[in-house]
Amino acid sequence: MSNKWADRNVLVTGGASFIGSHLVDNLVKYGANVTVIDNLSSGKVDNLRRSWNKIKFIEKDLEYTHKNEITNVFKNKEMVFHLAAVHGGRGFISTHPADVTSNLAIDHHVFEACVNADVNKIIFASTACVYPSKLQEKIGSHYKLKEKDSNPVNLEGFLSADIEYGWSKLMSEIQLMSFKKQYGLKGCSVRFVTAYGPRENKTHSLIALIYKALRKMDPYEIWGNGQQERDFTYVKDIVDGTILAAEKISDCSPINLGTGKRYKIIRAVEIICKILNWRPSRFKFNNSMPVGVLSRALDNSKANQILGWTPKYSLEQGLTETIEWYKGRQENEKLSSTSLIERG
Repeated sequence: MSNKWADRNVLVTGGASFIGSHLVDNLVKYGANVTVIDNLSSGKVDNLRRSWNKIKFIEKDLEYTHKNEITNVFKNKEMVFHLAAVHGGRGFISTHPADVTSNLAIDHHVFEACVNADVNKIIFASTACVYPSKLQEKIGSHYKLKEKDSNPVNLEGFLSADIEYGWSKLMSEIQLMSFKKQYGLKGCSVRFVTAYGPRENKTHSLIALIYKALRKMDPYEIWGNGQQERDFTYVKDIVDGTILAAEKISDCSPINLGTGKRYKIIRAVEIICKILNWRPSRFKFNNSMPVGVLSRALDNSKANQILGWTPKYSLEQGLTETIEWYKGRQENEKLSSTSLIERG
């Protein structure tokens, strides 16, 4: 893979974010010339410290910057990885519906800049929230969400998505396909699902659960009844799949990047407690907080066939690495219900 990226000019929007910073590190390792754009609303410069001396960093808000200025930054870039977005954990996207729909404007500005700057290809970070909630409402379901369940090409068919955040991402997949039709823009939408790992913040479920366990909170609070099921995908697997998609897909079609395995939230908590060799005397289930769909897992057969991509990390392996990273941090702020519904 490294030979394919040596000396290529690459731009990463949202590159100081959790997933974006890991992507930047890999691209730098492979020899790419990387420029990062981030407004630092949720990303952190510290996330980029491993690659800081080898990248160009531009602090800029893509929603409010004039299109000519954005286009100038995009010039002479062969590849754009677009991860900049208004996003957060379930608490944030459920309580900030107007904020997350601004992604439509951000994405349009980025797609337009790619065309105006003659960028060869764009990889758009999408989400499993583009899938209809009705396919994810039964605990114990064995159905794995397929790319065709939300098809940005089939505009005459039925489309649905998971709340406003999912709709904004699905509409941007349609935007990307429109830019392909009208201008010939090449690219791919990569659909992430419940990504976790080092550098993630506490607004996301697994980091919040790790935080509570490290501080031995007892009773230990879990949002919902703990039976909701998720396809937890480790960030290193996500990044590997994203780079492979950049190499192998150009028709702007979407592709799933998930493990295809379901874990109940309570099972994830049990694994965390096992790793830390600690367990609370009582679990407290809070049904007043947002929990999202009840059961979600992605079909990754397309990624396996087209990209040759298979997730390498089990949930226990990924959580072990994440916990080791988190234990080394100096987190002095207190966790609260309010902080869990902000961007972090």
